Amino acid sequence: MVGRADDAVWRPYEDGGSLGWMGTQGGTIARDEDFGGLARLTYELDDSRSFHALSCSVTGWLLYHRFFDNAAAASAAFEEMKPALEALLTQLPEGGPSVPGNARLGGPILAAFTVRYG
Repeated sequence: MVGRADDAVWRPYEDGGSLGWMGTQGGTIARDEDFGGLARLTYELDDSRSFHALSCSVTGWLLYHRFFDNAAAASAAFEEMKPALEALLTQLPEGGPSVPGNARLGGPILAAFTVRYG
């Protein structure tokens, strides 16, 4: 399993250097955190169109987006997603999906995650 580095904690991505920039979903990045180089969680917003998006990634495995129509729901989901991504890391096979058989093992784990947070 991917596990987690002993010193892995959620920290501002690139020391906060991405804040204020346009995100991949077209909003302004309001929060952007990294977990030991293994997972990343980004919150984008555009209040002019009631747009709030979370993008979460697990290096080599997952890039997933969630959308909300208000800041409170998006902020709550951001906090909820951090421990969920940490737990996901402990379930995925070591070496990533390019190792023979790992994609088959990781598929149901990733599917369950996206259904839970869909």
